[in-house]
Formats: sequence, C-alpha cells, structure tokens
Amino acid sequence: MMTVSTSCYMCRFLVRAPPLKSRSAVRCPSAAPPGASGATSTSKLVLEVKERLAREHPGLPTGRYGRDDDDMVLWFLKDRKFSVDEAVSKLTKAIKWRQDFGVAELSEESVKSLYQTGKAYVHDSLDIYGRPVLIVVAAKHFPSTQDPVENQKLCAYLVEKAVNRLPPGAENILGIFDLRGFRVENGDLQFLKFLVSLVASRHD
Repeated sequence: MMTVSTSCYMCRFLVRAPPLKSRSAVRCPSAAPPGASGATSTSKLVLEVKERLAREHPGLPTGRYGRDDDDMVLWFLKDRKFSVDEAVSKLTKAIKWRQDFGVAELSEESVKSLYQTGKAYVHDSLDIYGRPVLIVVAAKHFPSTQDPVENQKLCAYLVEKAVNRLPPGAENILGIFDLRGFRVENGDLQFLKFLVSLVASRHD
C-alpha cells in the first residue's frame, strides 16, 4: 500500500513492507483469517500457498523473500485478505520482480556513484512513530546526465535498506521528497513510473 500527502516543499509517502524474520507481529492472533479457528487454520493457508508456488512456479527462488518464506507468505495472505489465489498471484509477481531486478545483489558499493551525490538516503533515525525514513532530495536528481538504470538500482537498494531497518511489529516506511530548489531539469516522469511500479510489484 502506498499513501501520499503533500505540502509546499515536501511530498510524503508511506509504503507497507513484507515482514522480516524477526517481526513478531506476523504471528499475532489477529492474523487469522475471518471465521477461522486460529493459528492452525492460518498455518494451513500458508502451507497451501507454498505448495501451489512450488507446484506452479518451481523456478522461483527459495529462502528469505522466496516462495517458501513463511513470514512473507503470511504477510501477503493478510494483505490479500486470506485469498489464496490472490496471494499466490501477488507473491509470484513480487518474487519474480526481485529475481529479475537482482535486488539481492544490490549493495552500497554497487550504487556508490549515485549514492555519494546525496540525492537519496535512509535517515539514521526513525520518525516519531518508529518508522524508517527514506529521503529524496529532488534538486540533486538530474535525469539528463545520470544513468536511469543506476537511478533505479539506487532506489531499490534504499527501499530495501529502509525495510530492513523496520522494528519488530512495524510495517510502514516513510518516504519524503524534499522539493526545495526543484527545477524543470530535475523532473523525471520515467523515474516516478518506476517508483510506482516498484511499490506496486512488492507491496500494493
């Protein structure tokens, strides 16, 4: 899910993120499907999704953020209101996107050239609600001289970094576009389309 609010100089958005292994909230009693008898029913749905993914998409990777990641499967089940069909569809797209884009291979070193410009970064502190904060300084973005693919890699890396800083039980990261000093040459519709597709493919 992505929600956006704006002011004169700042644009803020929230992104819901799949859980890390350490997040306790994914196993809370409220995670059970409506009308279900509790954890047993939820576990059966998780198993059903995993079995379908293994049967229908055996080529998808396993392990963390893979087709057999219990926490990730449960998060998508909750997000899709415990519809197995919808969870399988959304998980397949999300995992394929991560695989095709090479998210697991991204590192600070691999995005170093643009990272050092300070155009985007994850703040050292959480916000008052305990959310990691991703800041984009629009005035430092120059699409005419910066490689669009490298921009996309930096974006994906920083979203991943922010997600990995989520405290136990948290599901939102806060994104802030700093629009101070923004000029026509900083505008980049293609990058905004990528950002929307990134959020949609993983979290919508």
